[in-house]
Amino acid sequence: MFTSVLMIEKALTSADVEFVSTLHGEEPVSFHVLLQPRGDQADRLLRAIDDIALGELDDAVREGDTPEGEEAKGVGQRALEVSVQALRSAGGRADGRLVEDHPLDALKALVAEVGADEVIVLTDPHYVEEFFHRDWASRARHRVGVPVLKLFSHSKV
Repeated sequence: MFTSVLMIEKALTSADVEFVSTLHGEEPVSFHVLLQPRGDQADRLLRAIDDIALGELDDAVREGDTPEGEEAKGVGQRALEVSVQALRSAGGRADGRLVEDHPLDALKALVAEVGADEVIVLTDPHYVEEFFHRDWASRARHRVGVPVLKLFSHSKV
């Protein structure tokens, strides 16, 4: 069985689930999902710049409404449960954890714990972080010791 650690920031869409669950053809895949809610990972300014770069001006204005702190944890837990269930429904094995602090430390530890074959980082584009190679995928490539695949979420939830 192929073991993937899937790092996400929001609930997977049906298109995301189909995409990641078919990456390895017919080979069975076990997913270990790490979710850090968007409201806890970057400050509002960087998120707003990303929204503007994507042409999502209305989203940039609403960045202040993004849940943070305890509210973000509740939203994140629900998103994690939905994502894990969707991966299971697609035929894969899946479990998940909510990440509250230091996502790359949690990622490195989970990769070692489960003997992962790869890491998949599936997020919305984060142009500022990606430009400076400070996004999760760029930083993970130097820390986890397995291939890291960067994918963009197919649509908004």
